Amino acid sequence: MEALIGNTFLCTVITFASYVIGVKIFRKFNKYWLNPLYTVTIIVISLLSFFHVDYGHYTSGAGIFSLLLGTATVSLAVPLYKQMRMLKKHLWIIVYSVSSGTLAGVVCVMMLANEVHLNKDLMLSLIPKSVTVPIALSISRSLGGIPSLTVLFVVISAVFSLVTAPLFLKLGQIRSRIAKGLALGTSAQAIGASRAFEWGELEGTMGIIAMSISPLFMSLITPLLFNLS
Repeated sequence: MEALIGNTFLCTVITFASYVIGVKIFRKFNKYWLNPLYTVTIIVISLLSFFHVDYGHYTSGAGIFSLLLGTATVSLAVPLYKQMRMLKKHLWIIVYSVSSGTLAGVVCVMMLANEVHLNKDLMLSLIPKSVTVPIALSISRSLGGIPSLTVLFVVISAVFSLVTAPLFLKLGQIRSRIAKGLALGTSAQAIGASRAFEWGELEGTMGIIAMSISPLFMSLITPLLFNLS
């Protein structure tokens, strides 16, 4: 029992300390590629290696954060509820826009892979790069891709989208708050929606909707991609 409590305390301290350090780094340098989602992961891995903590023990010891994550996810329903009228008004435009963006990502990956003669396993690992990690992993496995590479591609895609999205929105003279939120949510998923909230509640809500519709659409078209595997 004491060992369990000690392990839980150590893992909680490691996670909390890593988050605090990651947030401080992000606020000090204010660079999108230093998003805490990634810097905290690196810090946690470093601390686990330093203290010689097994990953299995860390997972069981830091279980409280999984519980809190569920609570945080449910709380996303609040801004959705506030923007319900706007959502109903533009529902089909939103669905069409996000679905088109997701499909365009898949088509671009396939065309680029064929153009540079990319290895088939790499291409299948790249296809689900623009959806949330759990669903991307599931799709990658079903297609015959390499899940570990898929995670890497999802991370790179999200960071690239987060960094370049403001520039492309400016060059395209896109001023619609709805379009901005949908673009970030579709391309950068959770961190994109988080960034969109910095622009306003409407943008953030659209980001949440996009990061929900995109994986759903990707899951629906996955059976059509089986002939690639």
